Amino acid sequence: MISPTNFKRGMVIELEKNLFEILGVSWVKPGKGGAFARTKIKNLKTGAITERMFRSEEKVSKASITTTAIEYLYRLDIFYHFMDFKTNEEYTLAKEILGDKVHFLVENQTVTAKIYQGAVLDIDLPASVSLTATHTEPGLKGNTVSGATKEATLETGFKLQVPLFIKTGQKIKVDTRSGKYISRI
Repeated sequence: MISPTNFKRGMVIELEKNLFEILGVSWVKPGKGGAFARTKIKNLKTGAITERMFRSEEKVSKASITTTAIEYLYRLDIFYHFMDFKTNEEYTLAKEILGDKVHFLVENQTVTAKIYQGAVLDIDLPASVSLTATHTEPGLKGNTVSGATKEATLETGFKLQVPLFIKTGQKIKVDTRSGKYISRI
């Protein structure tokens, strides 16, 4: 059991038999009464984000989450299959659990898994990934305005804006947090 004074961003707590990840914490000290923590928490089962206040004297259970490196193997319909390097145990995650992270998954890619009681809750991607542009329109001659971009489709089906000099078949580096082009490789 921990008190809200020990809350940190990224920590996972148990409330009402559900797991919540703490996305943010701010302390409020009213003129009258005790201080309380205003938190933004994400339900790891449903993905819903809510705000909740905790009095400083409250106690909550901290979930015992382990992290391990796993490898993305393949996709079958809406299910994504992963394997643990050490134990060779396979995990299957639905597309709705992964959310937008599916746009940056390529076969044989290593990701970090958050595991609770033998089940993968979520994965963390590297900060950037290398993906191949499978389709881009050719840049127009004379269209050299500084910062001009065009749309590119990547091998995962994700579409983003890239500079005019990127051609079909080129590998590019993409930021997994923002989904933006970083550089060509």
